[in-house]
Amino acid sequence: MTVTEQLSALGQILAHGDLYTLFQPLLSLSERRIIGYEALTRGPSNSPLHPPVTLFAVARHAGRLSELEMACRLKACTRFNELKLDGLLFLNVSPESLLDPAHQPGRTLKMLQAFGIPPSQVVIELTEQTPTEDFGLLDTALHHYRAMGFSIALDDLGAGYSSLRLWSELRPDYVKIDRHFIDGIHQDAVKREFVESILKMAKASRAQVIAEGIEMPEELAVLAEMGIDLVQGYLLGRPQEQPLRDARALLPLLETGSCMGGVDSDLAALLTEQPAVAEHTPILDVLEAFRAQPNLNSLAVLDACQQPVGVVHRHLLSEALLKPFATDLFARKPVSRLMSSDFLAVEMGQSLQQVSRLITNRARQRLEEDFIIVQEGRYRGLGRVIDVLKLITELKIQQARHANPLTLLPGNVPIQHCLTRLLQQDRQAAVCYVDIDAFKPFNDLYGYARGDEVLLCLAQCLGERVDPARDFVGHIGGDDFMLVLGSDDWRVRLHYLLEDFQGQCRRFYRAEHLQAGCFVAHDRRGQREKYPLLSLSIGVVMLKPEACSRLDADQLASLASEAKRHAKAMPGYSLHIIEAL
Repeated sequence: MTVTEQLSALGQILAHGDLYTLFQPLLSLSERRIIGYEALTRGPSNSPLHPPVTLFAVARHAGRLSELEMACRLKACTRFNELKLDGLLFLNVSPESLLDPAHQPGRTLKMLQAFGIPPSQVVIELTEQTPTEDFGLLDTALHHYRAMGFSIALDDLGAGYSSLRLWSELRPDYVKIDRHFIDGIHQDAVKREFVESILKMAKASRAQVIAEGIEMPEELAVLAEMGIDLVQGYLLGRPQEQPLRDARALLPLLETGSCMGGVDSDLAALLTEQPAVAEHTPILDVLEAFRAQPNLNSLAVLDACQQPVGVVHRHLLSEALLKPFATDLFARKPVSRLMSSDFLAVEMGQSLQQVSRLITNRARQRLEEDFIIVQEGRYRGLGRVIDVLKLITELKIQQARHANPLTLLPGNVPIQHCLTRLLQQDRQAAVCYVDIDAFKPFNDLYGYARGDEVLLCLAQCLGERVDPARDFVGHIGGDDFMLVLGSDDWRVRLHYLLEDFQGQCRRFYRAEHLQAGCFVAHDRRGQREKYPLLSLSIGVVMLKPEACSRLDADQLASLASEAKRHAKAMPGYSLHIIEAL
């Protein structure tokens, strides 16, 4: 298709409004619900301009980008209104269209008013395709949107030329992590570090993080464990003309439990079965409830379906009613007038670790406030933020008490607990006993400090090869480690572990030993003996669900030790696999 034909096709599309809008849901893991939709535009299905990349590239080349984006917004608002979709509407806007001299401020607001969509329900999502230079003008344009009540999101964080500067200059309400950092995050420790950094920056700037492009359950599990609450991707819903409306169909996917080595969950122990109030309850009645219960800090506000829509905190209600004539003014008004819609609701099935991360990632959550506990979206009761943090601290102290002092990996007590949980849950897994060959003579020759470096190196290699959502790594003692792999690709992970350790160990030898491929040290009888360079022996027990009821943790550990002895009987890097029958 020639350039002239492309421009002609674009003109036809803009003249007739021949555009199609698809909606992709965004979900909250803590609330187990859809919080909004991103509007995505496509050209006519029979046109070469159907793909959005081609469509917008041609419009940019023709100088009609701003015109196209307004047409997209009109179509998106029309369909959003026709479908009667709930929640936020994310509208994609390129910074260059906002900087276009022909751009007319205020048109989006007028358009929304025509459809009865309030600006507070709309998020302007900046999608950066080309470098942004005029930050001052862009900041002015976005302040204009904010003044009208819109929220701002920054898309593809980390992908654009200047996305980090955009974040620091514009302080968006939402930041979307680029798909590159999400793809395979369960297998990539470096990507997890990047995402952790983004979470820290988001907390400092009071922005909410959205992980987009999620395609695998393993990716979702790791992101949930890291404390990311807002998610989007093909796994959770593809862009569609008739999008998903109810997240209950996704509940099996959203039940992302903690890893085998994680903090045990016991939200039921923190649950206070406090009665809630309906959203039409008069404020005077709510005030009387607080007066009657001096220890009551919060009340959940529910809709007709017993789902939380807000929360009333004692201190905020008191502040609101301290103003002159406020009590007389609000006494008979419904509590929905003074409730806070910015609340945290968590599912009973979530782990304490997940809840703790959600709490600490919320810049507006106060320690003395309560959060709401739900079950399948329906209200169950309240929990105290301070109680969660206290319990997490106690569990972390307990874990540290049982950790190996050198590697800080879980020691024998947590390893025993892990194997017990594995058997109780009838889990399929590969239980691996990892041992370093020739470690004692190496330690005697090079000294304990260098030996400790080798142990720390192996601990790091093990940590980089585990999936935090499924696996466990522990340090039995000395050069013995325990690895529990719950994923199907455990053989590949062990193969890469052997490669990693072999490559990393080269820096620990003297040049002559590295060149010779061996070293000479004294054996147990005090005689000089030649030893090969360090290698790993791994004994693997293939555990299947049907064998779990016939074993206890001690028997499983003994089987792993037996498999390791067989592996050590073979020279060099070795792997011996047995089945737990």
